Amino acid sequence: MAELQWKIDGIRFKSQEEYQAALRDKELIDSITDNLDLKNPKDVEKLYMELKKGKYEFESIAGRQFDDNIYELYKEIKEKERQKAEAAKAQKEKRRQEIAKVKSILTGQNIRYKKTPRNNEQQVRLEDFDEEMQKEILLALKRRELKRKIVTVACVVLCIVSFGYLGAYYQVSAKSANEFRELAALKEAGLQNAMSGSREVTIHYTKDETKTPDILPEYELVHNKNQKLIGWIKIDDTVIDYPVMQTVNNEYYLDHNFNQEEDRNGCIFMDYQCDVIKGNDNIILYGHHMKSGKMFGTLSKYSQQSYYEEHPIIQFDTIYEKGTYQVMYVFRSKVYSEEEVNFKYYQFFDATSSKEFDSYMNEMAKLSLYDTGVTAQYGDQLLTLSTCDYKEKEGRFVVVAKRIDNP
Repeated sequence: MAELQWKIDGIRFKSQEEYQAALRDKELIDSITDNLDLKNPKDVEKLYMELKKGKYEFESIAGRQFDDNIYELYKEIKEKERQKAEAAKAQKEKRRQEIAKVKSILTGQNIRYKKTPRNNEQQVRLEDFDEEMQKEILLALKRRELKRKIVTVACVVLCIVSFGYLGAYYQVSAKSANEFRELAALKEAGLQNAMSGSREVTIHYTKDETKTPDILPEYELVHNKNQKLIGWIKIDDTVIDYPVMQTVNNEYYLDHNFNQEEDRNGCIFMDYQCDVIKGNDNIILYGHHMKSGKMFGTLSKYSQQSYYEEHPIIQFDTIYEKGTYQVMYVFRSKVYSEEEVNFKYYQFFDATSSKEFDSYMNEMAKLSLYDTGVTAQYGDQLLTLSTCDYKEKEGRFVVVAKRIDNP
């Protein structure tokens, strides 16, 4: 950058006025440059913009020369910035190309450390890069190898955990299936005891002195193991052949088995609001929709009318009384919020009149996936089986049956 020098004595002026004007310009220039560093590009650009906008007015050739010098400095700075930007762009492009080569190496192409190509094939060589890039490539290769090892270890651990989980799951499932077989055997043994005449007849009373029926012989031994047993449900030619439990809420048997152990399969259980002694118009049973098919995992097969036609009968016994039911309605619903005004099948236990009963039946009929031809009237006893339906949030799959034997 040329150093600015201002000389007045060497310049001839035509008049005293021009000389005085040059002195004033020099004084103005000195005041402008006192707080500026003309080697600083920002200061030069700032001054150039001020001159361009006409902030300062010069009266002589000295002032105009200063203006021209600042313009030349500004142009010089901008040219250097342009060259620097182009150099950076070129360097960036070179870097991009090198990175592309590195990626080709890291995605499977071998690095050759010797300059002699194999079979005259074109190879990407480590020596093709500068020392800094070679270090980066080697570091990237080490990272890739470390990542590969971590992924391998993670996969091995995941496999071990998965197989362990599956093993534990099948072990629990096998244990659960074995327990149900034992309960079924107890049920059969109780029936055999009754047939052999070894059963003693007893009279039972509730806390309010209401006489309760005798427990059916086949359920006595099972009931002795867990007095929360309230019945048994069975659908021929299906996996549904389970004890039915009942406790003071609808949560406990969601994750506990017959032996009161924690179990994600839970149990089939009756709504706590149902009373099998006093009786209800509608008894509701709940069970998980297990992917394994256990509990009510196969209940959704009733969505096909052909399946209903093959399995129209449900056997549901309370511990006091046998019962045979015929499927009447099959529908999908959901659990609604208290504020939503919708038919909530899970709140229907008893009807106060035939009109109310018929209203419930009409709601179910409208929801039903197909017409079974089976109808009910006020006084009939109904059985509702309910499980989860994953087609929507809080969805439910429901099968409603009517008792067809004589209570």
